[in-house]
Amino acid sequence: MNRVLAQLLLVLIGLSTVAIGGWSQTPAVSDDHTAPSYDMKAQALQDLGGLQKKFVDLANALPADKFTWRPSADSRSFAEVFLHVAGERYQILALGGAVPPAGFDGKTFEKSTTDKTGIVAELNKSWEFAQKTINGMSNADFAKLLPKLGPQANAGDVVYILVADAHEHLGQVVAYARVNGIVPPWTVQAQKKAAEKKAQ
Repeated sequence: MNRVLAQLLLVLIGLSTVAIGGWSQTPAVSDDHTAPSYDMKAQALQDLGGLQKKFVDLANALPADKFTWRPSADSRSFAEVFLHVAGERYQILALGGAVPPAGFDGKTFEKSTTDKTGIVAELNKSWEFAQKTINGMSNADFAKLLPKLGPQANAGDVVYILVADAHEHLGQVVAYARVNGIVPPWTVQAQKKAAEKKAQ
C-alpha cells in the first residue's frame, strides 16, 4: 500500500513539474493572428465615458467640506484625487503625442483648487480633451509604435493605460466615500431598483 502511494506521489510531482514548466514558458511571438473581437477605440471611449459619469456623480454627491478629507497625511485628498484623474488625461495622452491645454502644469494641477464646482468643471474639461484626442486617432494611430515607452509599445497602449488608471482611482474615491458614510449614487440607484422590483 505504501509503495503504491509513493509511486502515485512521484507521478503527481512529475505532472506538476511539467505543468509549472509549461506555464512559465511564454512564446516570444504570439501564434494567434485572429482579428480583435472588439474595436479598442469605441470600447475605450465607452469605458472612459462610464468612468467620467461616476467621477462627476460622486463629486456632486460629496458635501463641499469633504473635498479636503484624506485618509492619512501622506494620502491624496478627495479634491486631489479628482484633479489627479483630470490631470492624468492630459499627461497620459501626451505620451502618445497629444498636447495639453496652454497653462496646464502637471506639477501643481492636483493642488490647484478644493472648490467643488471648479473640480467638476476640470473633470468635464479634461474629459472633452480625452474624447477629442481618442476620437481623432485612426486605427493606424493606435498601432503607431512608441519606442520611448518600451519595445513594441504603441499609442493604443497609452489609451489602455488611461483606462486602467482611471479604474484604479475610481476605486480609491469609492473607498474614501464609503469611509465617510457616503454611498456612491450608482449604488443608491441600483438599490432603489432592486427594492422596487422586490415590491412588485
